[in-house]
Amino acid sequence: MGIALIRPSEAEERRRKGEALCLLDVRSPAEFRSVHATGAKLVPLDKLQPRKVAAEMGIGERQPVILLCAGGNRARKAAEKFHAEGIPHCLVVEGGTQAWEAAGLPVVRGKGMISIERQVRIGAGTMVLAGILLGFWVNPLWVFLSGLVGAGLIFAGITDWCGMGLVLAKMPWNRSGPPAGRP
Repeated sequence: MGIALIRPSEAEERRRKGEALCLLDVRSPAEFRSVHATGAKLVPLDKLQPRKVAAEMGIGERQPVILLCAGGNRARKAAEKFHAEGIPHCLVVEGGTQAWEAAGLPVVRGKGMISIERQVRIGAGTMVLAGILLGFWVNPLWVFLSGLVGAGLIFAGITDWCGMGLVLAKMPWNRSGPPAGRP
């Protein structure tokens, strides 16, 4: 079964009409704390237990879950987890929270933080630059650090799996925030 997508404006219109929808954000607590769709509940992807969430939030045929993340990738992974556990009533917001906010839909703003995607770009860029500089001034073998980072970025692009992103998501500055399920 394919993953169903929904535009942010459609999701908000369905909520306004009183349809029972569960808006679930699967980003890190720090990303959620920075900005999230009004009414969204936080359950980070790495903590997601679909059956437990479905039971607690009443997700089923009468109340589908609408999944959000920063841009859509983690929400798709969450939908796959729901589908794998026999809960097919999931809709992934196209473009995630970024598209939700760009559409002018209601959001809750908190303390700003750098998204995981930006942290990965900063970390990868820093390691590439360090590899080049160290290779030039210390030992030419340091240039392999830049090559390793480049290979990792290619792998992440092909597989849609980013080890650096997973590691960064577990860092203390990305873990603090409200308990799961609390906005």
